[in-house]
Amino acid sequence: MPVQLFTPDGLMQPTPYHHVAVATGTRHVHVAGQIARDAQGAPLAPGDLAGQVAAALRNTATGLTAAGATFHDVVRLTFYVTRWQPEMISDFMAGVESVSQELDLPQPLPPSSLIGVELLFEPDVLVEVEATAVLD
Repeated sequence: MPVQLFTPDGLMQPTPYHHVAVATGTRHVHVAGQIARDAQGAPLAPGDLAGQVAAALRNTATGLTAAGATFHDVVRLTFYVTRWQPEMISDFMAGVESVSQELDLPQPLPPSSLIGVELLFEPDVLVEVEATAVLD
């Protein structure tokens, strides 16, 4: 298995992600920030954080699949969320959970960061997701 995910004793728990990923492989896949837009660029789930998280993860899956990878090959996820407030976590996690089975997301997720930003490249974009995967 090229990717091993784990959380060592002594790191904060519970979290919805593992703290550590160890990967061996010769092919690295980097999926650029994905947002809630369809293939023609039309916005998906305007104003709905949960819906945009789900759409962005679906787009991330499309990028991974095109490279021959899945979320089980991912060693790092980075989420950028506009105007982040701690009380937004339930909507954020609802978006993740809504596509968990559909996308076969590992539970817990690979090492992940959620970074609050003032805004992204378009005012209606609430979330952007980047992924890094390692393949043999």
